Amino acid sequence: MKHKIGTWAVAAVMAASPVMADLVFPSLSYRTGPYAANGIPFADGYADYFTLLNERDGGIGGVMTRVPECETGYNTEKGVECYESTKGEGALVYQPLSTGITYQLIPKATADGIPVHSMGYGRTSAKDGTVFRNIFNYPANYWDGASFAIKHLLDVNDGSLEGKKIALVYHNSAYGKEPIRTLEELSEKHGFELMLLAVDHPGQEQKSQWLQIRRERPDNVIMYGWGVMNQVAIQEAANIRFPMENFIGIWWSGSENDVRPAGAAADGYKALAFHNVGSDFPVFDDIQKYVVDAGKAAGAGDQIGTVLYNRGLYAAMLAAEAARTAQEIHGVAEITAPMMRDGMEALKITEEKMAALGLPGFGPAFEVSCENHGGGGFVAMAQWSGTNDQWTLISDYEQSDQDVIGPLIAEDAAAFAAENNITPGCD
Repeated sequence: MKHKIGTWAVAAVMAASPVMADLVFPSLSYRTGPYAANGIPFADGYADYFTLLNERDGGIGGVMTRVPECETGYNTEKGVECYESTKGEGALVYQPLSTGITYQLIPKATADGIPVHSMGYGRTSAKDGTVFRNIFNYPANYWDGASFAIKHLLDVNDGSLEGKKIALVYHNSAYGKEPIRTLEELSEKHGFELMLLAVDHPGQEQKSQWLQIRRERPDNVIMYGWGVMNQVAIQEAANIRFPMENFIGIWWSGSENDVRPAGAAADGYKALAFHNVGSDFPVFDDIQKYVVDAGKAAGAGDQIGTVLYNRGLYAAMLAAEAARTAQEIHGVAEITAPMMRDGMEALKITEEKMAALGLPGFGPAFEVSCENHGGGGFVAMAQWSGTNDQWTLISDYEQSDQDVIGPLIAEDAAAFAAENNITPGCD
Protein backbone atom coordinates (compact mmCIF):
# COMPACT_ATOMS: atom_id res chain seq x y z
CA MET A 1 0.00 0.00 0.00
CA LYS A 2 2.92 2.34 0.78
CA HIS A 3 4.27 1.70 -2.73
CA LYS A 4 0.85 2.39 -4.28
CA ILE A 5 0.42 5.67 -2.43
CA GLY A 6 3.89 6.78 -3.50
CA THR A 7 3.17 5.98 -7.13
CA TRP A 8 -0.17 7.84 -7.04
CA ALA A 9 1.48 10.86 -5.43
CA VAL A 10 4.18 11.03 -8.10
CA ALA A 11 1.61 10.62 -10.85
CA ALA A 12 -0.52 13.41 -9.39
CA VAL A 13 2.44 15.79 -9.16
CA MET A 14 3.53 15.04 -12.72
CA ALA A 15 0.03 15.36 -14.08
CA ALA A 16 -0.24 18.77 -12.46
CA SER A 17 3.13 19.94 -13.81
CA PRO A 18 3.38 22.14 -16.90
CA VAL A 19 3.32 20.05 -20.07
CA MET A 20 6.04 20.48 -22.65
CA ALA A 21 5.01 21.91 -26.03
CA ASP A 22 5.99 18.68 -27.74
CA LEU A 23 5.85 14.93 -27.13
CA VAL A 24 9.28 13.78 -25.96
CA PHE A 25 10.56 10.28 -26.69
CA PRO A 26 14.17 10.05 -25.45
CA SER A 27 16.51 7.70 -27.28
CA LEU A 28 19.10 5.96 -25.12
CA SER A 29 21.34 5.11 -28.04
CA TYR A 30 24.79 3.70 -28.57
CA ARG A 31 26.55 4.89 -31.68
CA THR A 32 29.97 4.22 -30.14
CA GLY A 33 31.61 1.26 -28.45
CA PRO A 34 31.66 -2.47 -29.19
CA TYR A 35 27.93 -2.66 -29.92
CA ALA A 36 27.67 0.44 -32.11
CA ALA A 37 27.08 -1.50 -35.34
CA ASN A 38 23.82 -2.75 -33.85
CA GLY A 39 22.88 0.37 -31.89
CA ILE A 40 23.13 2.73 -34.88
CA PRO A 41 20.43 1.23 -37.14
CA PHE A 42 18.01 0.87 -34.22
CA ALA A 43 18.50 4.51 -33.22
CA ASP A 44 18.09 5.60 -36.85
CA GLY A 45 14.83 3.72 -37.25
CA TYR A 46 13.47 5.05 -33.97
CA ALA A 47 14.27 8.67 -34.83
CA ASP A 48 13.20 8.47 -38.48
CA TYR A 49 9.71 7.25 -37.65
CA PHE A 50 9.03 10.20 -35.37
CA THR A 51 10.48 12.53 -38.00
CA LEU A 52 8.06 11.00 -40.49
CA LEU A 53 5.13 11.70 -38.18
CA ASN A 54 6.24 15.32 -37.81
CA GLU A 55 6.86 15.95 -41.51
CA ARG A 56 3.89 14.06 -42.92
CA ASP A 57 1.26 14.30 -40.19
CA GLY A 58 2.22 17.30 -38.08
CA GLY A 59 3.12 15.05 -35.14
CA ILE A 60 0.78 12.92 -33.09
CA GLY A 61 -2.70 14.31 -32.50
CA GLY A 62 -1.50 17.72 -33.65
CA VAL A 63 1.48 17.84 -31.28
CA MET A 64 5.00 17.60 -32.69
CA THR A 65 7.39 14.95 -31.40
CA ARG A 66 10.98 15.34 -30.24
CA VAL A 67 13.60 12.61 -29.83
CA PRO A 68 16.53 13.78 -27.67
CA GLU A 69 19.33 11.27 -28.06
CA CYS A 70 21.77 10.37 -25.29
CA GLU A 71 24.79 8.13 -25.87
CA THR A 72 25.11 5.19 -23.46
CA GLY A 73 27.78 3.12 -25.20
CA TYR A 74 25.74 0.11 -23.97
CA ASN A 75 27.12 0.93 -20.54
CA THR A 76 24.69 0.56 -17.64
CA GLU A 77 26.09 3.45 -15.59
CA LYS A 78 25.99 5.80 -18.59
CA GLY A 79 22.48 4.61 -19.39
CA VAL A 80 21.28 5.61 -15.93
CA GLU A 81 23.03 8.98 -16.31
CA CYS A 82 21.24 9.50 -19.62
CA TYR A 83 17.92 8.73 -17.97
CA GLU A 84 18.56 11.20 -15.18
CA SER A 85 19.68 13.92 -17.59
CA THR A 86 16.69 13.61 -19.93
CA LYS A 87 13.74 12.70 -17.74
CA GLY A 88 13.11 16.35 -16.88
CA GLU A 89 12.54 17.27 -20.54
CA GLY A 90 9.01 15.87 -20.43
CA ALA A 91 10.02 12.28 -21.26
CA LEU A 92 7.01 10.10 -22.02
CA VAL A 93 8.65 6.66 -22.30
CA TYR A 94 12.13 5.14 -22.30
CA GLN A 95 13.42 2.41 -24.60
CA PRO A 96 16.76 1.52 -22.90
CA LEU A 97 17.92 -1.03 -25.51
CA SER A 98 19.87 -2.83 -22.80
CA THR A 99 18.81 -5.39 -20.24
CA GLY A 100 21.36 -4.07 -17.74
CA ILE A 101 20.08 -0.50 -18.07
CA THR A 102 16.49 -1.72 -17.88
CA TYR A 103 17.10 -3.53 -14.59
CA GLN A 104 18.49 -0.31 -13.09
CA LEU A 105 15.63 1.80 -14.42
CA ILE A 106 12.81 -0.40 -13.14
CA PRO A 107 12.76 1.16 -9.63
CA LYS A 108 13.78 4.63 -10.80
CA ALA A 109 11.22 4.99 -13.59
CA THR A 110 8.50 3.50 -11.40
CA ALA A 111 9.20 6.04 -8.66
CA ASP A 112 9.24 8.84 -11.24
CA GLY A 113 6.00 7.71 -12.87
CA ILE A 114 7.62 7.28 -16.31
CA PRO A 115 6.97 4.11 -18.34
CA VAL A 116 9.74 1.93 -19.77
CA HIS A 117 9.28 -0.19 -22.89
CA SER A 118 11.90 -2.95 -22.93
CA MET A 119 10.66 -4.44 -26.20
CA GLY A 120 11.80 -8.04 -26.42
CA TYR A 121 14.42 -7.65 -23.66
CA GLY A 122 14.82 -6.61 -20.03
CA ARG A 123 13.23 -8.41 -17.10
CA THR A 124 10.85 -11.03 -18.49
CA SER A 125 8.59 -11.08 -15.44
CA ALA A 126 7.81 -7.40 -16.09
CA LYS A 127 5.05 -8.87 -18.22
CA ASP A 128 3.10 -8.99 -14.95
CA GLY A 129 1.67 -5.47 -14.85
CA THR A 130 0.10 -5.96 -11.42
CA VAL A 131 3.65 -5.82 -10.01
CA PHE A 132 5.62 -3.88 -12.65
CA ARG A 133 3.16 -1.05 -13.13
CA ASN A 134 5.41 1.16 -15.30
CA ILE A 135 7.38 -1.52 -17.19
CA PHE A 136 6.24 -3.05 -20.48
CA ASN A 137 7.90 -5.67 -22.70
CA TYR A 138 5.38 -6.38 -25.45
CA PRO A 139 5.03 -8.00 -27.97
CA ALA A 140 7.32 -10.84 -26.78
CA ASN A 141 10.02 -11.54 -24.21
CA TYR A 142 13.18 -13.61 -23.79
CA TRP A 143 11.28 -16.59 -22.42
CA ASP A 144 8.86 -16.52 -25.35
CA GLY A 145 11.92 -16.69 -27.60
CA ALA A 146 13.42 -19.67 -25.79
CA SER A 147 10.08 -21.46 -25.84
CA PHE A 148 9.50 -20.85 -29.54
CA ALA A 149 13.01 -22.07 -30.38
CA ILE A 150 12.16 -25.36 -28.67
CA LYS A 151 8.76 -25.44 -30.38
CA HIS A 152 10.49 -25.06 -33.74
CA LEU A 153 12.89 -27.88 -32.91
CA LEU A 154 9.96 -30.07 -31.92
CA ASP A 155 8.34 -29.33 -35.29
CA VAL A 156 11.45 -30.34 -37.27
CA ASN A 157 12.03 -33.46 -35.12
CA ASP A 158 8.61 -35.06 -35.53
CA GLY A 159 7.40 -33.73 -32.20
CA SER A 160 10.05 -35.27 -29.96
CA LEU A 161 13.33 -34.01 -28.48
CA GLU A 162 13.76 -37.02 -26.20
CA GLY A 163 17.46 -37.82 -25.85
CA LYS A 164 18.58 -34.78 -27.85
CA LYS A 165 21.31 -32.43 -26.64
CA ILE A 166 20.81 -28.68 -27.00
CA ALA A 167 23.48 -26.10 -26.18
CA LEU A 168 22.79 -22.53 -25.09
CA VAL A 169 25.64 -20.18 -26.03
CA TYR A 170 24.91 -17.01 -24.10
CA HIS A 171 26.30 -13.55 -23.39
CA ASN A 172 27.56 -13.75 -19.80
CA SER A 173 25.30 -10.98 -18.50
CA ALA A 174 21.81 -10.50 -17.14
CA TYR A 175 20.60 -10.56 -20.75
CA GLY A 176 22.25 -13.84 -21.69
CA LYS A 177 21.18 -15.59 -18.48
CA GLU A 178 17.49 -14.71 -18.91
CA PRO A 179 16.43 -17.85 -20.86
CA ILE A 180 18.24 -20.40 -18.67
CA ARG A 181 15.38 -21.06 -16.24
CA THR A 182 12.87 -21.47 -19.07
CA LEU A 183 15.12 -23.84 -21.01
CA GLU A 184 15.68 -25.90 -17.86
CA GLU A 185 11.92 -26.26 -17.45
CA LEU A 186 11.49 -27.14 -21.11
CA SER A 187 14.35 -29.65 -20.84
CA GLU A 188 12.46 -31.49 -18.12
CA LYS A 189 9.21 -31.31 -20.08
CA HIS A 190 10.61 -32.57 -23.39
CA GLY A 191 13.46 -34.80 -22.27
CA PHE A 192 16.46 -33.09 -23.87
CA GLU A 193 19.84 -32.42 -22.27
CA LEU A 194 20.78 -28.76 -21.85
CA MET A 195 24.37 -27.55 -22.18
CA LEU A 196 25.21 -24.05 -20.89
CA LEU A 197 28.14 -22.20 -22.45
CA ALA A 198 28.79 -18.63 -21.25
CA VAL A 199 30.70 -16.12 -23.39
CA ASP A 200 32.24 -13.11 -21.66
CA HIS A 201 31.78 -9.56 -22.99
CA PRO A 202 32.32 -8.54 -25.73
CA GLY A 203 32.49 -12.07 -27.11
CA GLN A 204 35.56 -12.12 -29.33
CA GLU A 205 37.06 -15.14 -27.54
CA GLN A 206 34.96 -18.27 -28.07
CA LYS A 207 37.44 -20.96 -29.11
CA SER A 208 36.97 -23.05 -25.99
CA GLN A 209 33.16 -22.99 -26.21
CA TRP A 210 33.13 -24.16 -29.82
CA LEU A 211 35.78 -26.80 -29.19
CA GLN A 212 33.46 -28.13 -26.48
CA ILE A 213 30.59 -28.10 -28.96
CA ARG A 214 32.72 -30.00 -31.48
CA ARG A 215 33.64 -32.51 -28.76
CA GLU A 216 30.18 -33.01 -27.25
CA ARG A 217 28.27 -32.74 -30.54
CA PRO A 218 24.95 -31.18 -29.45
CA ASP A 219 22.11 -31.63 -31.91
CA ASN A 220 21.23 -27.94 -31.82
CA VAL A 221 22.64 -24.65 -30.60
CA ILE A 222 20.58 -21.71 -29.36
CA MET A 223 22.38 -18.37 -28.98
CA TYR A 224 21.60 -15.31 -26.90
CA GLY A 225 24.31 -12.95 -28.12
CA TRP A 226 24.80 -9.34 -29.10
CA GLY A 227 27.24 -7.41 -31.23
CA VAL A 228 30.54 -8.98 -32.22
CA MET A 229 29.73 -12.08 -30.16
CA ASN A 230 27.22 -13.13 -32.81
CA GLN A 231 29.65 -12.71 -35.70
CA VAL A 232 32.35 -14.67 -33.92
CA ALA A 233 29.96 -17.47 -32.94
CA ILE A 234 28.65 -17.92 -36.47
CA GLN A 235 32.18 -18.00 -37.87
CA GLU A 236 33.31 -20.48 -35.20
CA ALA A 237 30.29 -22.66 -35.98
CA ALA A 238 31.27 -22.59 -39.63
CA ASN A 239 34.86 -23.46 -38.74
CA ILE A 240 33.78 -26.69 -37.02
CA ARG A 241 31.21 -27.36 -39.76
CA PHE A 242 28.26 -27.17 -37.41
CA PRO A 243 25.07 -27.34 -39.53
CA MET A 244 23.70 -23.80 -39.75
CA GLU A 245 20.09 -24.97 -40.02
CA ASN A 246 20.54 -26.37 -36.48
CA PHE A 247 21.79 -23.04 -35.11
CA ILE A 248 19.10 -20.62 -33.81
CA GLY A 249 19.73 -17.12 -32.49
CA ILE A 250 17.42 -14.96 -30.42
CA TRP A 251 16.19 -11.81 -32.23
CA TRP A 252 19.23 -9.91 -30.93
CA SER A 253 21.40 -12.44 -32.78
CA GLY A 254 19.61 -12.14 -36.09
CA SER A 255 20.69 -9.03 -37.98
CA GLU A 256 22.59 -8.61 -41.22
CA ASN A 257 25.63 -7.57 -39.17
CA ASP A 258 25.71 -11.00 -37.57
CA VAL A 259 25.73 -13.15 -40.70
CA ARG A 260 27.37 -11.20 -43.52
CA PRO A 261 30.94 -11.46 -42.16
CA ALA A 262 30.78 -15.27 -42.46
CA GLY A 263 29.76 -15.08 -46.12
CA ALA A 264 28.22 -18.18 -47.68
CA ALA A 265 29.08 -20.20 -44.57
CA ALA A 266 26.20 -18.49 -42.73
CA ASP A 267 23.56 -19.75 -45.19
CA GLY A 268 20.75 -21.51 -43.37
CA TYR A 269 21.34 -19.86 -39.99
CA LYS A 270 18.06 -19.14 -38.19
CA ALA A 271 16.92 -16.41 -35.84
CA LEU A 272 13.76 -15.71 -33.88
CA ALA A 273 11.70 -12.65 -34.80
CA PHE A 274 8.80 -10.61 -33.43
CA HIS A 275 8.50 -8.36 -36.47
CA ASN A 276 8.91 -8.71 -40.21
CA VAL A 277 11.98 -8.17 -42.36
CA GLY A 278 12.86 -6.20 -45.49
CA SER A 279 11.62 -2.87 -46.87
CA ASP A 280 8.60 -4.02 -48.87
CA PHE A 281 6.12 -2.02 -46.80
CA PRO A 282 4.36 1.23 -47.79
CA VAL A 283 5.70 3.13 -44.76
CA PHE A 284 9.21 2.97 -46.19
CA ASP A 285 8.13 4.86 -49.30
CA ASP A 286 6.94 7.64 -47.00
CA ILE A 287 10.17 7.59 -45.02
CA GLN A 288 12.14 7.88 -48.25
CA LYS A 289 10.02 10.84 -49.39
CA TYR A 290 9.50 12.80 -46.17
CA VAL A 291 12.66 11.91 -44.26
CA VAL A 292 15.56 10.67 -46.38
CA ASP A 293 15.01 12.72 -49.55
CA ALA A 294 14.23 15.76 -47.40
CA GLY A 295 17.64 15.47 -45.73
CA LYS A 296 16.13 14.81 -42.30
CA ALA A 297 17.26 11.20 -41.75
CA ALA A 298 19.02 10.37 -38.48
CA GLY A 299 21.70 8.51 -40.41
CA ALA A 300 22.78 8.11 -44.00
CA GLY A 301 19.49 6.51 -45.02
CA ASP A 302 21.26 3.30 -45.97
CA GLN A 303 19.87 1.16 -43.14
CA ILE A 304 16.22 1.18 -44.20
CA GLY A 305 14.80 -2.33 -44.31
CA THR A 306 17.59 -3.89 -42.26
CA VAL A 307 16.50 -5.91 -39.25
CA LEU A 308 17.60 -3.46 -36.56
CA TYR A 309 16.40 -0.36 -38.42
CA ASN A 310 13.02 -2.05 -38.70
CA ARG A 311 13.11 -2.86 -34.99
CA GLY A 312 13.77 0.75 -34.07
CA LEU A 313 10.97 1.87 -36.35
CA TYR A 314 8.65 -0.75 -34.84
CA ALA A 315 9.46 0.47 -31.32
CA ALA A 316 8.68 4.03 -32.38
CA MET A 317 5.43 2.98 -34.03
CA LEU A 318 4.30 1.21 -30.86
CA ALA A 319 5.21 4.28 -28.77
CA ALA A 320 3.34 6.58 -31.15
CA GLU A 321 0.23 4.40 -31.08
CA ALA A 322 0.34 4.24 -27.28
CA ALA A 323 0.56 8.06 -27.24
CA ARG A 324 -2.50 8.27 -29.51
CA THR A 325 -4.32 5.88 -27.20
CA ALA A 326 -3.39 8.05 -24.22
CA GLN A 327 -4.67 11.15 -26.01
CA GLU A 328 -7.98 9.41 -26.64
CA ILE A 329 -8.30 8.14 -23.07
CA HIS A 330 -7.58 11.48 -21.43
CA GLY A 331 -9.05 13.80 -24.05
CA VAL A 332 -5.93 15.93 -24.33
CA ALA A 333 -3.21 16.11 -26.96
CA GLU A 334 -0.33 17.21 -24.72
CA ILE A 335 -0.09 14.10 -22.57
CA THR A 336 2.11 13.48 -19.51
CA ALA A 337 4.16 10.39 -18.67
CA PRO A 338 1.46 8.91 -16.38
CA MET A 339 -1.05 9.39 -19.21
CA MET A 340 1.38 7.68 -21.58
CA ARG A 341 1.51 4.75 -19.17
CA ASP A 342 -2.28 4.49 -19.38
CA GLY A 343 -2.06 4.50 -23.16
CA MET A 344 0.53 1.73 -23.16
CA GLU A 345 -1.61 -0.36 -20.83
CA ALA A 346 -4.64 0.04 -23.12
CA LEU A 347 -2.74 -0.47 -26.38
CA LYS A 348 -4.33 -2.70 -29.02
CA ILE A 349 -2.39 -3.54 -32.16
CA THR A 350 -4.51 -5.15 -34.85
CA GLU A 351 -3.66 -6.16 -38.39
CA GLU A 352 -6.10 -3.50 -39.58
CA LYS A 353 -4.21 -0.82 -37.64
CA MET A 354 -0.82 -1.99 -38.92
CA ALA A 355 -2.09 -1.96 -42.50
CA ALA A 356 -3.40 1.59 -42.05
CA LEU A 357 0.04 2.63 -40.81
CA GLY A 358 1.71 1.19 -43.90
CA LEU A 359 2.96 -1.90 -42.08
CA PRO A 360 0.67 -4.76 -43.15
CA GLY A 361 1.75 -8.08 -41.68
CA PHE A 362 4.70 -6.42 -39.97
CA GLY A 363 4.16 -7.91 -36.53
CA PRO A 364 1.73 -10.00 -34.51
CA ALA A 365 -1.60 -8.61 -33.38
CA PHE A 366 -1.68 -8.18 -29.60
CA GLU A 367 -3.22 -6.17 -26.81
CA VAL A 368 -2.02 -5.01 -23.44
CA SER A 369 -3.82 -4.88 -20.09
CA CYS A 370 -3.01 -4.22 -16.45
CA GLU A 371 -2.40 -7.92 -15.88
CA ASN A 372 -0.47 -8.40 -19.11
CA HIS A 373 2.22 -5.89 -20.10
CA GLY A 374 3.86 -8.30 -22.52
CA GLY A 375 1.33 -9.16 -25.21
CA GLY A 376 0.53 -12.66 -26.39
CA GLY A 377 4.06 -13.98 -26.82
CA PHE A 378 3.76 -14.64 -30.56
CA VAL A 379 7.08 -15.31 -32.29
CA ALA A 380 8.21 -16.26 -35.80
CA MET A 381 11.32 -17.87 -37.25
CA ALA A 382 13.56 -16.21 -39.84
CA GLN A 383 16.32 -17.76 -41.93
CA TRP A 384 19.31 -16.21 -43.66
CA SER A 385 20.16 -16.64 -47.32
CA GLY A 386 23.57 -15.31 -48.27
CA THR A 387 22.79 -15.94 -51.92
CA ASN A 388 19.86 -13.53 -51.75
CA ASP A 389 21.50 -11.41 -49.03
CA GLN A 390 18.30 -11.35 -47.02
CA TRP A 391 16.34 -12.70 -44.10
CA THR A 392 13.04 -14.44 -44.79
CA LEU A 393 10.35 -15.41 -42.30
CA ILE A 394 9.88 -19.17 -42.62
CA SER A 395 6.99 -19.49 -40.16
CA ASP A 396 3.87 -17.70 -39.07
CA TYR A 397 3.73 -15.93 -35.71
CA GLU A 398 3.00 -18.67 -33.20
CA GLN A 399 2.44 -18.49 -29.47
CA SER A 400 5.07 -19.69 -27.02
CA ASP A 401 4.36 -22.32 -24.38
CA GLN A 402 2.36 -20.26 -21.91
CA ASP A 403 1.76 -23.32 -19.70
CA VAL A 404 5.47 -23.20 -18.86
CA ILE A 405 6.14 -19.47 -19.08
CA GLY A 406 3.03 -18.24 -17.23
CA PRO A 407 3.88 -19.90 -13.87
CA LEU A 408 7.53 -18.83 -14.14
CA ILE A 409 6.51 -15.20 -14.65
CA ALA A 410 4.04 -15.36 -11.77
CA GLU A 411 6.70 -16.85 -9.47
CA ASP A 412 9.38 -14.32 -10.36
CA ALA A 413 7.01 -11.35 -10.18
CA ALA A 414 5.73 -12.47 -6.77
CA ALA A 415 9.30 -12.73 -5.48
CA PHE A 416 10.08 -9.22 -6.77
CA ALA A 417 6.92 -7.86 -5.13
CA ALA A 418 7.83 -9.43 -1.79
CA GLU A 419 11.40 -8.13 -1.93
CA ASN A 420 10.23 -4.59 -2.71
CA ASN A 421 7.12 -4.37 -0.49
CA ILE A 422 4.80 -4.05 -3.49
CA THR A 423 1.17 -5.00 -3.17
CA PRO A 424 0.18 -6.40 -6.60
CA GLY A 425 -3.01 -5.13 -8.09
CA CYS A 426 -4.76 -3.01 -10.68
CA ASP A 427 -6.10 0.48 -9.94
